[in-house]
Amino acid sequence: MKALITAGGHGTRLRPITHTQNKHLIPIANKLMLDYALDYVREAGITEVGIIINAGDKSIEEAFGKGVDRGLNITYITQGAPLGLAHVVKISKEFIGEEPFVFYLGDNILVGGIKRFIDDFNRNGSNCHLVLSRVPDPNRFGVAQVEGERIVSIEEKPEVPKSDLAVTGIYIYDSHIFEAVNNIAPSKRGELEISDAHQYLLDKGYIVSFSEITGWWKDTGKPSDLLEANRLVLDNLVDRRLGDVDNQSSVSGRVNLGRDVKIIRSNIRGPVIIGDNTVIENAYIGPYTAIGRNCRIVSSEVEFSIIMDYCKIENITRRIEASLLGNDVRILRARKKPSTHRFMLGDQSRVEIE
Repeated sequence: MKALITAGGHGTRLRPITHTQNKHLIPIANKLMLDYALDYVREAGITEVGIIINAGDKSIEEAFGKGVDRGLNITYITQGAPLGLAHVVKISKEFIGEEPFVFYLGDNILVGGIKRFIDDFNRNGSNCHLVLSRVPDPNRFGVAQVEGERIVSIEEKPEVPKSDLAVTGIYIYDSHIFEAVNNIAPSKRGELEISDAHQYLLDKGYIVSFSEITGWWKDTGKPSDLLEANRLVLDNLVDRRLGDVDNQSSVSGRVNLGRDVKIIRSNIRGPVIIGDNTVIENAYIGPYTAIGRNCRIVSSEVEFSIIMDYCKIENITRRIEASLLGNDVRILRARKKPSTHRFMLGDQSRVEIE
């Protein structure tokens, strides 16, 4: 079995972060988003992986190379334009060949990995196996209508969903999926919809089975989804403290400190992860916070946030909460009078002040 993982798209709902980096390289609990997908396929015993990338984007290949250090053999497949998930499958035929494969959307995070779904696919002798999850907003997803143990229909982003069962970004196929993607027409938005390919398989009488996720799963398309995924991952954080904590600091709960981290006269309440070479001084770091490498947080408070590498937060009187800071962001209190707000913000930035 092979794996096909998406790492393309433009991440418009995550701008301005994605103006300067691929969203699949955003860290969740200080681990690149795409690393979770690669871990899941390797844990399932899959070593041949195709990664879909945007034309001209070298960042994914620079980050993951050929996958040798992860025990994988990675092939990069370029999608020239965002023409739909079924189009992604279509252009990957040469890589897949006749083997069954897992199709995994690289911005999905879940607990427990994917091996159990592959086992269900094999046990059912399926042509297509879908992974479903109950969600409060099914109109954002492909929606499955289920009767008993059988899927009877699938509709992409319906205005009036027939159920609350979203088709997650985890699919397992045999080679019949190529028949499907080659026999569907583009939707009104000009894309080959993967839901239409699934419906084709249903209409032709192929075996379309399913599993339902009983734990947590997140499609990290929005900033709030990223923060929630970060929270869920940190709930399983392993306590590890490689850095230095002075005797005037308090560290409680599950806390993971990287190498050469310095905690000085500060209060850390886990779960929290702090990357290598970061300094926390006279500060409070609250639960569900991930701080990257080479950061400096002084006389400030941060909670339930993702702070990427090389950030500096100094002398901020109000707590920073539910925030997502990209690399090399600086939030500093003005040192001169009159006291003013001074900003340098890129396109589609978001700032809330009081």
